[in-house]
Amino acid sequence: MAATLYGLKNCDTCKKALNWLKRFDVPHAFVDYREQPQPPETLLAWRDAVGGWDALVNKSSTTWRQLPPNRKTPGSDAEWKLLLREYPQLIRRPVVVLDDGTIAQGFSDNGFKKLFGI
Repeated sequence: MAATLYGLKNCDTCKKALNWLKRFDVPHAFVDYREQPQPPETLLAWRDAVGGWDALVNKSSTTWRQLPPNRKTPGSDAEWKLLLREYPQLIRRPVVVLDDGTIAQGFSDNGFKKLFGI
C-alpha cells in the first residue's frame, strides 16, 4: 500500500519514518507542508482522523510555548486553520495518508508495522 508522508524535511521523526518506509520498501511520497501548505479541507480531514485539534497540534513544542497567550486558545475551526497555516510546524509529525484514505499520525516502529501490515 502506498503512502504520502506529510511533515518537515528537517524533522528527525519524519526522517526516521522515511527511513523506515525505505527499509521496508513501502512506496511513498513526501510533502513538506511548510513548503506546500495544505488547504483548509485537508487540515479538517486530519483533525477529524486524529481526534480533534488538540491531538493534531504539538502543544509541547517550542513554537507553541512561544505563541502569545491569545493565539493558544483558538475558538473556532477558522482560527485553528489560520494558526496552522501560519505555523505549520505546530502539526504533530508526521501525518501519514494511505492511498485508501486512512490517516495516521506520528511514528513508531510497531505503529508503522501495524499500519502497513508488516
